[in-house]
Amino acid sequence: MNPEIIEKARSYFPYLKKGIIYFNHASTGPITTKVKERIEAFLTERSEEKIDDYYAFKDVADETKTMIGEMINCEGDRIAFLDNTTNGIIWLAQGINWKSGDRIILNDVEFPANVYPFLQLKEKGVEVDFIKSKNGIVTAEEVIDAIKPDTKLISISFVQFLSGYRVDLEKIGKACKEHGIIFSVDAIQGLGAVRLDIEKCNIDFLASGTQKWLLGLQGLAFIYVRKELQDKMKTAPIGWLAVNDAWDLLNFDLTTKETAERFQPGTLNNLGIYAFNSSMKFLKEFGFDEIEKQVLSNSKYFIEQLASIGYKSPLLSQPEKHLSGIVSFSLKDGFPKSVNAKEIFDYLSQKKIICSLREGYIRFAPHFYNTKQEINTVIDEMKKLSVN
Repeated sequence: MNPEIIEKARSYFPYLKKGIIYFNHASTGPITTKVKERIEAFLTERSEEKIDDYYAFKDVADETKTMIGEMINCEGDRIAFLDNTTNGIIWLAQGINWKSGDRIILNDVEFPANVYPFLQLKEKGVEVDFIKSKNGIVTAEEVIDAIKPDTKLISISFVQFLSGYRVDLEKIGKACKEHGIIFSVDAIQGLGAVRLDIEKCNIDFLASGTQKWLLGLQGLAFIYVRKELQDKMKTAPIGWLAVNDAWDLLNFDLTTKETAERFQPGTLNNLGIYAFNSSMKFLKEFGFDEIEKQVLSNSKYFIEQLASIGYKSPLLSQPEKHLSGIVSFSLKDGFPKSVNAKEIFDYLSQKKIICSLREGYIRFAPHFYNTKQEINTVIDEMKKLSVN
């Protein structure tokens, strides 16, 4: 990406004026000036002008769904807004008509949001098969090898939250389609950083919050539901806005909508959707393909530079197709001997370098607008720490 374009992108992030290096997009993305301005305009309208303007909001919500659809290659009416990724996955888990003996494939390095909703199904006699990871990685081949005759669903993260490994969704999706298995993806650690194509990967269900790489607010998420799967999710809870004639208020007809709005139970997060609308327009301005190229360029450079001073990412020898925006390492191999992960995290925090400490991993997550110079600064500080 042209340096001038990156500088333009950086101009929308006020925190950069404070001398902060923010490499924590895998946790929470910063608010851009575009989002801040949209929030302020929303608050002005709600406090002074159009206090109750449902139809204007609906237009913004529909426009935002269309942009999501363009990003992941689906129609906007296949998208529903919810409050978080977890509830999206709960909607799936509770919506399927399970029978005793059905099996689900997960793995032992999934974020809990993609585990607990399925573990609860053991009450219905559903069996959960966990794939054991190796060095923080579970491959598509290992997932496919775990398929059994009674496997009904496979759920996996697009990008693993600790190692940053980007799994081959296309390969898993192909196997799921061949075996008639529901394919579910937790996409929160990938969307906004790297590309994903619903149709190419044969994904039946996807859930993602908006607050990380997509630079939205906390408290808003969306799901994608393939129409064929929606038709089978008869036991999913029904809220008042899920039915066909929701605004015929006293006609209590349980006929549900044909679109994914069937999974929107009630009042939506208006503020979150207005903000996310602005975030999506910001990301579209720079182009999702170009964003991915820059994110991967940053990650490759970061991984190489860390390795040069002895900190080896689990993805060091992985091809680019398995990289993402997450660059992490653990100190289980004992380098450097005198430093532990908590000390590294605390030291970097003091230097206004923001990253995460997760399960013994130091996790960096630079976005497309972050620079190689910022990465070099982190490396220089870690060199000092190693010497000390």
